[in-house]
Amino acid sequence: MSKNVTPYKDSSLSKKEQVTLMFDGIAQKYNWLNRVLSLGLDKGWRKKLVNGVKAQEAINILDVATGTGDVAIALSKIPSVRIDAVDLSTQMLAVQAKQLDKLNLNDCIKLSVADAEKLPFKEQFDAVTVAFGIRNFGHLEKGLSEMHRVLRPEGFLYILETSRPKKFPMKQAHLVMSNVIIPLLGKLFTEDKSAYAYLGKSATQFPDGAVMCNKLLEIGFSTVTHKPLSGGVVSLYIAQK
Repeated sequence: MSKNVTPYKDSSLSKKEQVTLMFDGIAQKYNWLNRVLSLGLDKGWRKKLVNGVKAQEAINILDVATGTGDVAIALSKIPSVRIDAVDLSTQMLAVQAKQLDKLNLNDCIKLSVADAEKLPFKEQFDAVTVAFGIRNFGHLEKGLSEMHRVLRPEGFLYILETSRPKKFPMKQAHLVMSNVIIPLLGKLFTEDKSAYAYLGKSATQFPDGAVMCNKLLEIGFSTVTHKPLSGGVVSLYIAQK
């Protein structure tokens, strides 16, 4: 990260501004580190999300907190889909834009800088997806409400997010990964030394399981299912409007 860029730990900024700057700083190495930290399991997790959208036969899709585009690009393999992909981090979007050029996907995926808590869309999407992004929202309920708002009646929200395993040995392994390994790798391989310390900490503190399901029901979703993956280190939530 350039010395001219305000570091993530600057307390004068809002959480949203801090997180955006953090992701700007780690954008170039984000995909590689995710593969390492997940032991390559992240591809399988995203495939389960994409399979849900495919089974729904969704056409108009919004990918929130799209980042470098792993989910949006995976969704583009579904025939006839049209995808809007939004994020606040311009550097993460820049990485995705290069991928879209390389894969000739610019006609399928439209990138926009947009705030998940104030989406510039009306009620128009069959499906909304967000993978490993909601724990970075400044106000979780606002983000969930916005995603609910832009869904068409009976549309689906798909959330893929870290969660906390409840049983040995996954519970202990998750704590070591979040508190030791993730921050250590962040220090070794990124210029922003605080970035992966934040990501590890947020993974252990974010509401998951029944708590998240109840939040989605309170927002107004009619049904919610929760599927723990890989022993509970990640959860897939599927909520219908």
